[in-house]
Amino acid sequence: MASAADENFEFQKIIVVLGFTLLIIKYIAYFLTGSVAIFTDATESIVNVVAACIGIYALYLSAQPADRNHPFGHGKIEIISSAIEGTMIMVAGGIIILESVNSFFNPGEISDLDIGLVLVALAAAANYAVGRVAIRKGRKNRSPALEASGKHLCSDTYSSIGILIGLFVVYIAEGMGYDARWLDSSIAVVFGFIILYTGFGVIKRSADETMDRADEDLIAEVSAMINEYRHDDWIDVYNLRLIKYGPKIYVDMKVVFPRNMTVAQEYVEKQEIDEAVMAKYGDSVETSISCIPCSEFHCRHCERNCMDRSVPFECPLEWTPEKLCCVRPHSPSNKVTIRED
Repeated sequence: MASAADENFEFQKIIVVLGFTLLIIKYIAYFLTGSVAIFTDATESIVNVVAACIGIYALYLSAQPADRNHPFGHGKIEIISSAIEGTMIMVAGGIIILESVNSFFNPGEISDLDIGLVLVALAAAANYAVGRVAIRKGRKNRSPALEASGKHLCSDTYSSIGILIGLFVVYIAEGMGYDARWLDSSIAVVFGFIILYTGFGVIKRSADETMDRADEDLIAEVSAMINEYRHDDWIDVYNLRLIKYGPKIYVDMKVVFPRNMTVAQEYVEKQEIDEAVMAKYGDSVETSISCIPCSEFHCRHCERNCMDRSVPFECPLEWTPEKLCCVRPHSPSNKVTIRED
């Protein structure tokens, strides 16, 4: 396993253990209190456990090296796992809303709220701490599955906080002799819709990943790296594309070199670009570089002493993320230049 993938897999184990532990704690709180709001929290924990188990398998498979049947590796399984988790979150939200509406018209008895509040508060704190770490690790290691798990844990925390506030009001009202069981059900309905919204967000992110939506932050980062290692012989870089397969990133770009360069010289330049990428990202990134010979248009942007120069050097091309992603070579004004060679 690669180091990043191994780190993701090991942390997902912690999420699975936490999920089982908190599931038990929340159901103990539910059976003690009879609160439908706590029932919603416990029901979402079932989703947490199942989703965490799916996630740990996805991260294990994602970490496997490329093979004959999967030449780009197994990273896309994380997107499938994330989509399944989002769907399960939405299903849990729907079940919670239905149960809450039923409880609103047929309220049950609520007891031992003090103990229930303490148990839910402890579970919420543990969820939030682990969820934030999972999100950070998922973003750092480019793991949709781990990030989805973290967001799920944090959304569970937010709903728990709302439930705690509402149940505290119920606890105070019950102590003063008022019947506030309707508030218990109302709180559960509200957070059922919040859970639905969270699930929709996870599914949308998975759809974007499936369609290889451009990662603007990553493009800006790679663009800065290309500018940092820029050589005089790199006249232009364009058609920059990034494709993510779990923790792996594939960088594809076209680089314009002087047309009198030999194949051996171009190979040396490509090696330097590969080394620059490896120095920053390690083996989590692979590059595919197409060498393009320069045209007369490029003379004004090339500082190289060349017998084929047709016009004097004016200025180098500006490589911004927007210009690097252009599909054709371009001028500083970003006007597309169509080559006819």
